[in-house]
Amino acid sequence: MKKTVYNLLQLPVAGKVAGMMALIAISGTACKKGITEEASAIKETVAPKSAALAAAQTHTYIKLFDGGAEGYHSWRIPSIIRTNANTLIAFVEGRMSANKDYGNINVEYKRSTNNGSTWSGVMEVVGAGQGTWGNPTAVVDRSNGRIWIFMSWNSATKNQGGTDGYEKIDTWGDRRVYVSHSDDDGLTFSTPIDMTSTLLPPNRIWDAMGPGVGIQTSNGTLVIPAIGRNIYSTDHGATWHYQIIPGGTSEGAIVELMDGRLMRNDRATTASWETAKRRWVSRGTLTGGFSAFAPDDVLYDPACEGSIVRYTGEPDRIMVLNSASTESRGKMRVRISYDGGVTWPISRRIYDWLTESEAIAQGKGGYSSMVKTADYTIGALIEVNEDTGNSGTSHRSIEFHKFNLPWMVDGATEPIQ
Repeated sequence: MKKTVYNLLQLPVAGKVAGMMALIAISGTACKKGITEEASAIKETVAPKSAALAAAQTHTYIKLFDGGAEGYHSWRIPSIIRTNANTLIAFVEGRMSANKDYGNINVEYKRSTNNGSTWSGVMEVVGAGQGTWGNPTAVVDRSNGRIWIFMSWNSATKNQGGTDGYEKIDTWGDRRVYVSHSDDDGLTFSTPIDMTSTLLPPNRIWDAMGPGVGIQTSNGTLVIPAIGRNIYSTDHGATWHYQIIPGGTSEGAIVELMDGRLMRNDRATTASWETAKRRWVSRGTLTGGFSAFAPDDVLYDPACEGSIVRYTGEPDRIMVLNSASTESRGKMRVRISYDGGVTWPISRRIYDWLTESEAIAQGKGGYSSMVKTADYTIGALIEVNEDTGNSGTSHRSIEFHKFNLPWMVDGATEPIQ
């Protein structure tokens, strides 16, 4: 694939603004050039409750990345975004010969220009060498259409634990931070630039971006969650910095609250998780710092990545998706908060046509990533283990689910005025 030359200081405007599709039941402010995704979601309002929920419930899904097909043994670690042109881009790790977290792993993707109805073939962000390219974490700069994707990398000879004949990652810089971008709506991506010297804190040995997605806040700041910190840019990616946050968590997800604060919703470290098997949450600002992480009593979690997205601002709706279990990744559930993640009064099982036991047996669940589509649904990427009886060698796939607000609410009364 042809690669463009990467230059942090060049910020050409790219991508045209496409008209937003609207459902008859929903009205909202389109995501325009100069309006960030978070700001757009905060501004968007839903028509009167009775009208908004009168639409038929819809939930469809397809196997988007099929383990054992298209040249890869397994697909894992999803990240999904919507561009300024309303294209959906689904990024994943393509694991060449095994489902393990190390070895020959590339960052691949597919595009959809019709809200997820059909998808392109596999395309590539980066696959140079035999090492591990992973933890894709993407964000769109709404002011110019540029798509940023942060990734972690380590060499082909190393892994986290020093197992299976690999050397252990035990030195600063063994695990590195890379960033790439696209200015053509994801048709091509620049050669990744090594940002380790700028964005990896001293003495940090094991590290990971996200994985999942970053956000652009209402004031235009780009924010990428990473282990122990928030990576951010206030100048559209010309320069990047990081903010250290309190410890106790690993893989992170982030969302902007209505008052302008940010909320991290993270996977706990093993030590923290053993004290409370939940999602762990912290709130704060890039300039004022973040509170200590604390478990959310409602958000059961099996020590796995989860995803979060703002759906609307008026009313305040935030969705979180994870496995609502302390034991299994196979109990995927989407929840809605109407008060900035303080409470989660409405929820629905993703695989509710299966019993919980059936969903677990079929490997339905794991890492996820969510996006609000141009036609006002939630698009979600969800991992699948194709053979739970042989998890060490089984193919791993990723499904694309698309469901609307009426499906999520399922006839319940939303706590809104």
